[in-house]
Amino acid sequence: MRLELLLLGILGVRPATGYELKKFFDNHGRFLRSNTQMSQVYRALARMSDDGWVRFEIDPRPGPQDAKTYHVTPEGMTVFLDWLTGPYQPPSKFTDPEFAARLSFAGFMTEQQVLELIEVELGARRDQVARFRDRDRSFTPASGFPFDHELATAIGDQLHEWGNEAVDRHIELLEELREKLLDGRLRQSSRAGTAIGDSR
Repeated sequence: MRLELLLLGILGVRPATGYELKKFFDNHGRFLRSNTQMSQVYRALARMSDDGWVRFEIDPRPGPQDAKTYHVTPEGMTVFLDWLTGPYQPPSKFTDPEFAARLSFAGFMTEQQVLELIEVELGARRDQVARFRDRDRSFTPASGFPFDHELATAIGDQLHEWGNEAVDRHIELLEELREKLLDGRLRQSSRAGTAIGDSR
């Protein structure tokens, strides 16, 4: 997913320097996006500044270079919220980060919007299980190159079993989350603030 959207959400919670944003992706937000580099953060911030999505203030620091503290502009927040609360199209892989990223920014949504997001994800995963769990996965090698069909089939069966267990657990956890939202237990069990990106 687009780095700019994540940066808008993070800065919407709290202004930060480029260094602080990179540190966030190295720690709390490491599961929102893989291997985010400092150069990527600064390039994205430059584009966002040009587009009017963020502004920055110069923060004098000792040493040869001052720091820039970035803030989201109203236009940038509109872009972010349009994505966050807009239509969600579940990807084919439930492990793709967009759903977890949207949930991580739940503080910008109403409980009803969060519930609707969960329902879309649940519906997609249940449909996926119904359509593809028992699909025919057999195949016959025909390239002529050496190939251990028995080993490949055994590994494929194991991967399929792991995938089944993982998506079933994903569905189970989402159902639990939905119920906790509906009956108020979620807020009661989490009075201390949680960090954006702590989805694992």
